[in-house]
Amino acid sequence: MTNNGGFGTNILVLDGKNWERWGALMKSLFDAQDFLELVENGYEDLAANATDVQRAAFKEQKKKDCKAFFYIQQNVDSKHFEKILKITRSKEAWDILAKYYEGNDNVKQVKLQSLRRKYELMLMEDDQRISDYISKLQFVVNQMKACGEEVLDQQVVGKIMRSLTSKFDFIVVSIQESKDVKTLKIEELQSSLEAHEMLVIERSSERSSQQALQAQTIKKDGYDKNSKQRGKGKFKKGNWGKLDEKGENSKSSAGFGNNQNTKKDFDKRKVQCYNCEKFGHYAEKCWHRKDGKRN
Repeated sequence: MTNNGGFGTNILVLDGKNWERWGALMKSLFDAQDFLELVENGYEDLAANATDVQRAAFKEQKKKDCKAFFYIQQNVDSKHFEKILKITRSKEAWDILAKYYEGNDNVKQVKLQSLRRKYELMLMEDDQRISDYISKLQFVVNQMKACGEEVLDQQVVGKIMRSLTSKFDFIVVSIQESKDVKTLKIEELQSSLEAHEMLVIERSSERSSQQALQAQTIKKDGYDKNSKQRGKGKFKKGNWGKLDEKGENSKSSAGFGNNQNTKKDFDKRKVQCYNCEKFGHYAEKCWHRKDGKRN
């Protein structure tokens, strides 16, 4: 980085997407070096009959202009460097770049209409941070100003307060009641909104942690309770009966788990067929109809 009088001259490279920011930074650099008026207005050629004083002043102006032009060359990429390659004065180079991005008056008006519409339709998104939203809004405002639009800070303050999400309703009402909105600065408004945003995020985080802990506790307690109920039910006398000598449930072995063995060991002589009404077999194995005929 090259320093001149304590200022860094290599501040930002113009790459075609950052004209507004690049132009603002370069103007600040020119102003700090006392070059801004020279870049914007240029200087007159030296007259043939110029005096020694005029010649000295011209030499000083040309020296400043060379420095300003060097700063422009130093802070553009190769694509933009080609556009000003044959230029010798800072005003000419600046005008070429400005015209390339800002266009003539007709182009500026068309661009301004588009920016106005974008500005009016801008709303803060639910998951957007207040700093990001205000930066995005101010970027559009700066583009409008570059096209000749006059946008007051009070207009931007009103736009911000109208376009916030519902979680800022309380703080907006509080600001309107406690402060003079007509004199409220954008940075002051942003500071108040960010403080409220931090509080909302902190409380939301605490609430989420409490809910997670509560859900974990309920799940653990429910698991332990169900486990105890299952353990009591397994050996409850009224439910399953006592354990036999082999450690098996007596009721289960008596009829619930061994239906086939129970049916096999049962005395069929006591069974009456529902088909022929005779004893000794089941209806499913009956070979007579009720009227005495065979199937």
